[in-house]
Amino acid sequence: MTAPAFCRTSVGDFTVTALHDGTVSRDRGDGFICNADGADVEAVFSQAGFGPGRLVITFTGFMIVTPQHLALIDPGFGENGPPTAGRIAANFKAAGHAPGDVDRILISHFHGDHISGLLTSDGAPSWPNARVLVPVAEWDFWMSDEEMGKAPEALRGNFANVRRIFGTLGERVERFVWGDEVLPGITAIPGAGHTPGMTAFDIVSGTDRLRFMADVCNNPTVFARQPDWHAAFDMNGDQATDTRRRQFSEVADANIRLAFFHAPFPAIGHIARDGNAFCWLPDVWM
Repeated sequence: MTAPAFCRTSVGDFTVTALHDGTVSRDRGDGFICNADGADVEAVFSQAGFGPGRLVITFTGFMIVTPQHLALIDPGFGENGPPTAGRIAANFKAAGHAPGDVDRILISHFHGDHISGLLTSDGAPSWPNARVLVPVAEWDFWMSDEEMGKAPEALRGNFANVRRIFGTLGERVERFVWGDEVLPGITAIPGAGHTPGMTAFDIVSGTDRLRFMADVCNNPTVFARQPDWHAAFDMNGDQATDTRRRQFSEVADANIRLAFFHAPFPAIGHIARDGNAFCWLPDVWM
């Protein structure tokens, strides 16, 4: 039995709720960080609270209630992931809502832990009244037959999952470009590197602001300290680190509050400068 895990905060007139989707714990493997010495990687992960050789990945999507919309950002695994994940729908209901209440879903990128929850295990839309807004750069890559044809074997399952999901959703899907105000007060921010169309979202109401960073990095407890590390999940490591440094510098200098998909729950906090690197300052869960 898993206790409900949701956490509300305010952004001006908006209510933002973190919805825990679960965790996965596995061996980290020697190749998880592609451009660092294994002993250095082990030291940093140990300082961050990981056991020897372990990787714990947390998953958190977000609900945003505005005067016009009830939106979700990245609905997680849903019924199509590992047994220790797929909790967003249950936590959404525990927070007082039904699936039919959602009218918009914003997608940061097309990895399975972010989009598989768009469908139920039997292939029906999980959020029956929602339109799904996706980055055009992400769509163009994963829907390209040319890119699929030259993809390594490790990526082919993701191509198939993308096409299964969005083929089912059909006309429910709308595409946006970086810089678009995708919903009133919510703007798409470029975040390429992790995937070709990875997108962050600036959420602004009045003078208050929160940026959903999605997978600009994996766990910021580690990657704030080591922003130049290339994680195995990043499709273009150099581009990912450039994006990470640019966005971390911007949010640190402007003191912008952040939300991450893979930060420890409730996955909201700040990034601060620490010499040539950064540090993650999580909000207190209240």
